[in-house]
Parts: sequence; C-alpha cells; structure tokens
Amino acid sequence: MPKINVLEKHVAELIAAGEVIERPASIVKELIENSIDAGATAVTVEIKNGGIKYIRITDNGCGIAYEDVPTAFLRHATSKVRYEYDLDSIGTLGFRGEALASVSAVARVEMLTKTPDSQFGTRIELAGGEQISLSEAGCPDGTTIVVRDLFYNVPARLKFLKRDISEAGAVSGIVDKIALSNPRISIKFIKEGKVELHTPGDGNVLSAVYAVFGKEFARTLMPVDYTYQGVQISGFVSIPDLSKANRKSQHFFVNNRYIKSRTCAGALEEAYRHSIMVGKFPACVLYLQVPNNAVDVNVHPAKTEIRFMNEKLVYDAVFFAVKSAISSYNQQLLQEKTATETVLQSEKSSSVPHLDYITKAKETSYQGEQTVLASSRPKNDTLRIGDYSIQLETDSPASYVGDHNIPEYHAAEKQPEVLQQSEFRHLDLSKISAAPPETADVHEESKAVLIREETPAAELTPSEVVPDVPEESPAASEAVSEKETIGKIRFCGELFKTYILAEIDNNFVMVDKHAAHERILYEKLRASCGEIEGQLLLTPLTLTFSREDYFALINSRKEIRKYGFEIEDFGQCTVQVREIPIFLDTRDATQVLYELGCNLRKNKRDITPELIDDMLHSIACKAAIKANDSSSDQELLAIVREVYTNENIRYCPHGRPVVIVTSKYELEKKFHRIV
Repeated sequence: MPKINVLEKHVAELIAAGEVIERPASIVKELIENSIDAGATAVTVEIKNGGIKYIRITDNGCGIAYEDVPTAFLRHATSKVRYEYDLDSIGTLGFRGEALASVSAVARVEMLTKTPDSQFGTRIELAGGEQISLSEAGCPDGTTIVVRDLFYNVPARLKFLKRDISEAGAVSGIVDKIALSNPRISIKFIKEGKVELHTPGDGNVLSAVYAVFGKEFARTLMPVDYTYQGVQISGFVSIPDLSKANRKSQHFFVNNRYIKSRTCAGALEEAYRHSIMVGKFPACVLYLQVPNNAVDVNVHPAKTEIRFMNEKLVYDAVFFAVKSAISSYNQQLLQEKTATETVLQSEKSSSVPHLDYITKAKETSYQGEQTVLASSRPKNDTLRIGDYSIQLETDSPASYVGDHNIPEYHAAEKQPEVLQQSEFRHLDLSKISAAPPETADVHEESKAVLIREETPAAELTPSEVVPDVPEESPAASEAVSEKETIGKIRFCGELFKTYILAEIDNNFVMVDKHAAHERILYEKLRASCGEIEGQLLLTPLTLTFSREDYFALINSRKEIRKYGFEIEDFGQCTVQVREIPIFLDTRDATQVLYELGCNLRKNKRDITPELIDDMLHSIACKAAIKANDSSSDQELLAIVREVYTNENIRYCPHGRPVVIVTSKYELEKKFHRIV
C-alpha cells in the first residue's frame, strides 16, 4: 500500500470534503470502502445496538505500516490521491482522507492492522480525536477497526439518532449495496451476534443478488449484457410482468460504486414504457463500466452523486441495453408459447374430454390460488435467467411467464365455464346487497357450472360435465336482451369488458366495474374496524424482503394481524405467511405485503391511520374484479345497484371516477333531436 501522506492545502481544497458522520451507517460505509480499496477479498461487519454502541469492521487487505498508522487519522491524509491531476481519474472508492479522522472525532476508536511483510501488527486507540496509545501487537494480516460509543462527546447529535432497529436497518442497506457492487468480495454482516448476510464472493452477480434479496427477487430477473459506444452495461432487470410500487429496488453501480442517477433511472423507465403499468416501476441491478476520466465522483462528500462527461451517451446505453433484454424476454415467451400450443394442439385431437383433462384444466385456472386450495402443480428445480446457471427452488414456468402460460388451448374448443371460475372469485353477491338482484333466472347450464365449481374435480362423473357452449350462450343473450329492470335501474350491457352500461331515471350511466368494486370493498374493509377475516394457508408462503422492509414488518406483525395477515419471522430477511385475507389469492397477498413493508419503512415503522388506509386501498384493489375479466350479468347488476344506492361510491380509492352520467337531454342534443 502506498505511503499515507497529508494532502497539500491547494489539493485538499479541490476535494468535496466536509462529510459529517450522521449515523452508524455513515461509519460502516466509509470503513468498508477503505477495506475494498486495500484489496480485501473478505470483509466482516458486526454491529450491536444498531451500531450506536459497537461497530467492528475486519478485512484481509494489505494493512497499514506502523509508521503510517498515526498519519492515517489526520484530516486529508490519504494514499489514494496525491496530486491535483489525480482527481481527474479516480479509480478508488475513497480519496478524501477524512473517514478515519471524522470517525475518531465523535467516537472511541481502536484499530489493529498488519502488513504481510511486517513481523508485528500495530494497535492504536483514539477518543474524541485524541490519540491515547500506539503500540505493537500480534494480529493477522489486514485491518480491524472497532468503533464504540458513537457521539459520546456530542450529545446534541446523539439524541437525533433513531431506535436501534432503525439504525440497524440503515446499516443493513449500506452493506447490501456494497455486497452487490463487489460480488468478488465475500461480505459477512453480523447483527447482535447473528449472521444476517454472507455473500460467497465468487464473482457471480446472481449469487450476490440471491444472497442479498433472496429467491423471490432473483427469479423475477432477466439478464442484461450490452455494450454501446464504449459503455458496458451488465446485470439484471425485472421481467415486465412483475413491477414494484416504487424505485427502491433500482440499484445502479458505476465502476463498482453504488450511485444515484436520474439519468440511469430515466433511461430504465423509458425502456419499460408500454411494458408495465403507469405508476409502477421496474427493478434492476445494473453495472456500468465507463472510463474513470469520463465520470466525476468528486461532486458530493457522500460520493453517491456523480456527473457523467456525456450524459446522453450513458442514457442511450442504459436504454438500449434494457430494451434489448426486454425484447429477448418477449421472444423467449413467444417461443415457449408456440411450443406449448403445439403440444396442446395434439392433445385436442381426442374428441372425448376425459375427467382427468378437466381436472388439469381446473388446476391450471387456479394457478394464483393453488396454495389456498391445496391443489398442486409441477415443480421446476432450475431457475433459468438467460445463460446463468444458478440452481434455485422455483415454481412451474406458469409463474414465470405470467399471462402467457396456458390460455389459447381452449380458443377453438370451448370448455365449460368451470375452467374460468377464478374470474368469479372477486364478487360475493350476498355481501354486496342484502337482497339478491331481481334479474332473469339464470339458465340451467350456468347453475350446473356454479354448483360444480364448489365440487372437487375428482368427484365429477361424465354425466355432470356441461356440454360445450359458445362464450355468449343463447340464454345469456336473452338475459341481456331483456334489459332487466331493478327498481329504477335498467341494465343495458357491458362495454370492452370494463364498463357497465345502464339506464337510470332518464340518464345513461357508465360504471367502471373495477373502480366501483374496488371502492365497494374499500368501504366494507374500512367499516370492519380492523377485523378482516383471514384464511389459513395449507402451505405457508415464504417471502424475502429487503432488510429495512423486513425489520419494519417484523416490528409491526401484531398490528397487521388485525387485517388478515399472520406472519412469522423465518430469519435471513424472510417471513412465513400463514394466513391471508379471505378474499385475496396468494399472489395478490404477496404484492400487498411487499407494498406494506415499503410503506412501513417510509413511515419509520410506525402504524399510522394513513398507512392503514394505504393498505386497505391495496387490498381492495387486488381483490376487486379487474378490467377484461369475464363477468356475469348478476355481478354487473349487483355492482350498479351498490353504486346507485351508496352515495360514497363515486370515486375509487385512488381518486378515479367510478361513474359517468349522461342525461337523455344531452344525448338527444348530440343526435340533433333537440335544437
């Protein structure tokens, strides 16, 4: 390691210095970066009481020579920068020469260090910036720094620290980012004597992602490997089918340094435009390699904000890299879909639908609810993310390809509606209105189907199978053509499988069925006063969260139990979900919990009325009938009736209008019947 020197005044003034140690996470970041710059291949981080009382960083780097140890704790003393022109091409994580000086000024610090060619190591103690002792000591090669009693001499700053669990979460976030940025380094994080993270350090990015975020996140990723005009982009981005509620899962690294960049985030989200819903965000772990002289990291003392010499070049590189990955993924889906259709087409050659065929189809239609209903589906032991070959436990390809798993194999040969009964799970007519809607009698075939939906498939006999009928059966057409009247409501039909059409008191009414049902459910949830009925899962869900979200959820599990969720701490940032609200399937419940963890973290882990409202919004949105879902006339009439009788249901929880009313006068004016 080069000799440590105190920078000349004019060089020190060019550095964006003045970083103040704000919390334990600040110390951990600075010290781990020093370990990485020292060439370490293994770094251990240990904290107690959130890092306020105890922090230990141990590495196997090059160490510091005896004569350089006192100098290392002087301000603007560094071995990484010496001359003014060195700032034009910074290749190390640290360069300011302020980390050790800043830490020792506000805490009690002890350091043990040894270079490989030294017979003895060196031990130094400091407190409040003053050296207490310096001596030789026996220790292994590398450096160990112990920081105790942070802010013991600055009580004004100490009182602004958060609870231990909050500070530990912040430290965890820093360690996660450093572990991701350096997959070749084995990072171990110990909290209160328990190992929370241990990356293998094998240089495989996917291994680091798996260790930090877990299986659930890793299996939703697709690889990126692209070079554009000298800018190399690699890493992973989330598949379009699965998006996040915020940008928290976007991680960018430039030359192995974690950074926050609007340029990169903007390019990423632009590449996903038209691929994910508005208001949702893609996740990523992207690594950019650019020449050191083409990026300026000397912008802010925290070194997470940087400037690119050519912002447009970087934007284009990220955009085209992600767009290429999405295109490859869509092409792969198309190939898998074609192969599946070919296999299923051959199965359709059999003219008699056997009982086991119907059973399989029913299991497939319930792919989102198989855990609750205890039906099983094949397992696939291999996680396939491009050409990467890490083996994980995963579900069948159906969970990977989203809506592209089975569908079209019934397009030509319609099966009974029992194959699509999951579409009817959203609406409980008995709960929407006290009295059932007065509509035309449902035809006998539909009654048979609805009864069969509750009958185990294994108990069906061939005689119970309803004959194939077109999607719009004659009886259904008659139900619509009769334009049933309920009180003052005259049902007219449905438009685009999204909007309900009705006539009410000489007004033409259009109702957004999803927005209306969402508001109906939200009002009922809010009226339940935190007593939402749950359903036990036969096979508990195992979900992995970011460390901060995990701590937030575990800390609030008693409160969220009132809302139908029962979770247990499973260790390693993982929880087991044993119970979910009765009207949610497992996939929707998973999304609600991820959003809840994020919101809890943002609210500093406190359950507030606003946070409860957000959770109820999310539950209602997930449970509500969706646009493009097939809906019976009974369901649509029930929704219109509830909107008509409840003045509160005029806007959905997100603020979108539920109903649009056009008077007969306005219509006749448009048709020039009235001058």
